[in-house]
Amino acid sequence: MSKTTVGILFGGRSGEHEVSVVSAQGALGAIDTARFEPVALGVTRSGTWLTPGETREALRSLAPGRYEPLPEVDANPLLVRHEVLRAVSGLDVVFPLIHGPYGEDGSLQGFFKVAGIPYVGAGVAASAIGLDKQLQKAIWKQAGLPVVEYLAVSREEWLESPDEVARRAEGDLGYPAFVKPSNGGSSVAISKVRSREDLGEAMDAALAYGPKALVERAMTAHEVECAVLGNERPEASPLGEIIPGREFYDYEAKYLDVGTKYAVPPRIPADLQQQIKEMAIAAYRAIGCEGMARVDFFVEDGGSIYLNEINTIPGFTPISMYPRLWAEAGVSYTELLTKLIDLALERAARGDD
Repeated sequence: MSKTTVGILFGGRSGEHEVSVVSAQGALGAIDTARFEPVALGVTRSGTWLTPGETREALRSLAPGRYEPLPEVDANPLLVRHEVLRAVSGLDVVFPLIHGPYGEDGSLQGFFKVAGIPYVGAGVAASAIGLDKQLQKAIWKQAGLPVVEYLAVSREEWLESPDEVARRAEGDLGYPAFVKPSNGGSSVAISKVRSREDLGEAMDAALAYGPKALVERAMTAHEVECAVLGNERPEASPLGEIIPGREFYDYEAKYLDVGTKYAVPPRIPADLQQQIKEMAIAAYRAIGCEGMARVDFFVEDGGSIYLNEINTIPGFTPISMYPRLWAEAGVSYTELLTKLIDLALERAARGDD
């Protein structure tokens, strides 16, 4: 019986490039090679797609588990790199591990849909909604799911009327507040704002990563995460709580700070844990997600639960919560990869993207 050829696609142009590289290193080291033939395909920060051979050389130059970018190569764009296209066209299924814009936003999913190649994870529409925090929150509110109070601000609004934005933020939310890119992940460019004097720098940092930013009410709460797995009948994992070693769970706390701790199960009552699992599946279904996602929540001490965000290509690094939570359910890293690939093939077999 021939092996299924699985493309592990990683890197990319977003601010989460290094996270993606480490995710791919983890997946390549754990995939079941008795059943699958992995083909590593890297994308540099400039957007150049590497051939399998170039990708192997690039990975050999990087230390495992180090958050480093792929080395650049002197190459033409993708559409004239025939060896890359040949490699892609020979794949049975793709496992995209490009986090953030240009990978998690529906762009790659549309490319593989047009090419007729099955892929792991959410479809085009769910991927686009999943990366746009403003859109996902609007859909969840319409579905009756609780979200943190927020204000969406476009780059144009901020440049033209910063004082008006500040007045709205103060009137609707107050300080402290958090500012983050609307289209992004891995807690990149998130800032805690304590006064109007902090707002300008935070907005500029967030809008450097996209055309919209969110200002959200800050709260004292447990940060709880749930991993969801499945297509038409999704399942929720055990829950985990993030206990950052820094003031809040930013990029450094998530990937670099050894002071960050995790509580599994979280430090909240069992009845709230069950509500969160049900809410995670409801949020997953509300945006039409399939394959996988990690759904993040805030739980205030009084028991109020709020959806924070959904990640349709969650991190697969050795310390990432998605594989860690499924391991708590008895699903090993290797088994999880196999389940996700099978879900992609199942969706392709029924004719969906």
